[in-house]
Amino acid sequence: MANLTIGAPVDNIKAGYMAMVQRKRIYSGIVLIVFVAMLAAGFDLADSRNAGGFWSGLSRIFDFPAELIKEAFEKSAALPGNLAMYFPALVETINIAAVSTLIGAIFAILLSLLSTRGLARWPRLIGVFRRAMDVMRALPEVVIALVLIFILGGGPVPAMIAITFHTAGALGKLFSEVNENADLKPVEGLTSVGASWLQRMWLGVMPQVAPNYLSYALLRFEINVRASAILGFVGAGGIGSELRIAISWGTGRYDAAAAIFILLFLTIVVIDQTSSHFRNKLVRGF
Repeated sequence: MANLTIGAPVDNIKAGYMAMVQRKRIYSGIVLIVFVAMLAAGFDLADSRNAGGFWSGLSRIFDFPAELIKEAFEKSAALPGNLAMYFPALVETINIAAVSTLIGAIFAILLSLLSTRGLARWPRLIGVFRRAMDVMRALPEVVIALVLIFILGGGPVPAMIAITFHTAGALGKLFSEVNENADLKPVEGLTSVGASWLQRMWLGVMPQVAPNYLSYALLRFEINVRASAILGFVGAGGIGSELRIAISWGTGRYDAAAAIFILLFLTIVVIDQTSSHFRNKLVRGF
């Protein structure tokens, strides 16, 4: 009788759990069906506004890469010269990404500290700083760059400001999550001896979070190199502008476009491997 009394609640719990799992699966299936339906409807609308050109152009999707590779092989002797020609533009792109990452990370640190409970200088304004970071992340770099190019003209400055703005919001969110895991005992100790807010953050928080900050900043640097190259297509300078010009010329300049693609690929690989190496050392310890 005792076994039956004990077993009944266990069976009820198991039955309730299975019912909950079943409901979760049903809800997930409904969400998936709705998502697929919306995706299909959106694609159909976009295709109709494009005069139905997707399906007719699908068969020619590899024409451009094939022509580019063919011309690059035919003019392979000019590859070293093209690589040397466009290397300064690549350096400009890397400089844009590096400066943007550095300035954006500084602003991100400040915003993250001001938006973390237990660390904020003005607790009532935590929501304001968090919403500010949301706005920074929501605005794409290309939109900000286009507005700044209209105001300031073309060049690397609009790209740098646009990437810095977005980086501050993106890293600020990541940094604030790191701050939430920081031990507050050093901060409380510094507060008890009359340390200022800056002193508490610098001496009590930064030693704990600095490795994670640097890891996220390195990861963001990789993203910003790609972003700065893309912004070159809208006139923001760097190697992206050279790539846009080379592609717009069409046949006859595809060897230059191929050289730029090679430079970008090698740069991304080198930065990715270097950043991964340092991130791993930060995680495992020097």
